[in-house]
Amino acid sequence: MAKKTAINRVSDVDIRLLDIFKTVVACGGFTAAEFELNIGRSTISKHISDLETRIGLKLCHRGPAGFSLTSDGEHVLNAADELFFSLDQFQEKLDEAHSDLTGKLRIACLDHSSTNPEARVFEAVRLFHDTAPGVTLDISMEPPNVIEEGVINGKFNLGIVPLHRKSPMLSYSDLYKEDMRLYCGREHELFENAADPHDLRELRQFNYVGLSFNSPNMAVHQKLRLRKSAFVQNEEALTLLILSGRYLGFLPTHTAWPFVEKGLIRELTNDVANYAPTMSAIVRKSASSGRRLKTFLDCLVSAHAQNFGAEPMPA
Repeated sequence: MAKKTAINRVSDVDIRLLDIFKTVVACGGFTAAEFELNIGRSTISKHISDLETRIGLKLCHRGPAGFSLTSDGEHVLNAADELFFSLDQFQEKLDEAHSDLTGKLRIACLDHSSTNPEARVFEAVRLFHDTAPGVTLDISMEPPNVIEEGVINGKFNLGIVPLHRKSPMLSYSDLYKEDMRLYCGREHELFENAADPHDLRELRQFNYVGLSFNSPNMAVHQKLRLRKSAFVQNEEALTLLILSGRYLGFLPTHTAWPFVEKGLIRELTNDVANYAPTMSAIVRKSASSGRRLKTFLDCLVSAHAQNFGAEPMPA
């Protein structure tokens, strides 16, 4: 595509086209974005072509080889992220002048969060919706490292992660704890004797699966010096490998319970291979004063106050 002079002023049309472009990238292609955008593939393709024409850059490759971004597309995507973050900040400034809160709040948390009996995120959502029904919630399930990075760079307004090491760029509010135990699958050689005491020397003889990024899970693995033979990005994949009967691994008790009830996995009795990380709400320090975000964080802390006796974040 021949380079043309870039648009001098961003219009509503450009914002709409950039929003479609971001959705296509997030979905991994035109076909996958059809459901999300509720428009046909040919229409999506035309919108992307229109955007390329308006900015004079080829943004992506599409065809039999699949969908991929060009280097210019990567650049435009990053610029679009900054643009929409700035728009959100502008919306927050408007919120300060209105009694009713509006706009979008982007939240990220871990998979399986809904089954922890100490997690009251659903209650926080109810409180927030009743307080600010005009705000749209956009909730993602991501690994902790992705959540932390996303909150720092502005992709997410708030995240919920296991407390591991604190970043100077983030503010933390403790919410609840997660009870982590060591399990093996039905086909594992320790399964039949899982209730017998097992010391570390014995546990270190077997393959272990753990998370592949900095987290309480990794810290415990390093401390106990278990034989890490597989790496995963989330607890869904971790559960799968434990069920295979070839790996030991840590799971939250609330995640493991249905499989324990069915006789598919068992907890390994031991004195040291258990831990209980604190789950904390994180926000970027520079963004912690917005009304929309503060209101949701207040709802989160209030919903979990019985766990830690925490107070809502001051205005």
